[in-house]
Amino acid sequence: MKFRNYLETISGIGILPVISLLIFFLFFSALLVWVVKSRKQHFTDMEQLPLEDGSENLSLSSSES
Repeated sequence: MKFRNYLETISGIGILPVISLLIFFLFFSALLVWVVKSRKQHFTDMEQLPLEDGSENLSLSSSES
């Protein structure tokens, strides 16, 4: 028996592709809304993170103690 025959015998299998497409669409729609509504400063801060040496974080943590 081929794999396709196994899928044809499962009742309600036709709804799974629809659910998968719906989850896919909702996830990327939510991601698009988040990107459009996000502040541009947030992205600028995130792109600079790999370039920072962390010295300002060390001074802040030592002054808090």
